[in-house]
Amino acid sequence: MASDLERRSTLSGLTEGEAKEFNRIFVISFLIFVGIAIIAHILAWSWRPWLPGVHGYQTSMLLDHPAVHGLGVMGAHAVSVLLT
Repeated sequence: MASDLERRSTLSGLTEGEAKEFNRIFVISFLIFVGIAIIAHILAWSWRPWLPGVHGYQTSMLLDHPAVHGLGVMGAHAVSVLLT
């Protein structure tokens, strides 16, 4: 165990070995977090890209919904106009 003089000589109160161990755990945890964030962004991009394509943010997901078919031709056209 570190002596009291060695512990008081640093701002954090950690010895050099403890600081290196903490740094190693911190770096590994950060890399795991960044890896999960990158995977989440790739999955979100594949689900719904946040940069529009040539036709903007058009989607036909709502037009295929059964409730839209019950609106008739004018209702479906109104929904498609709202989406464009």
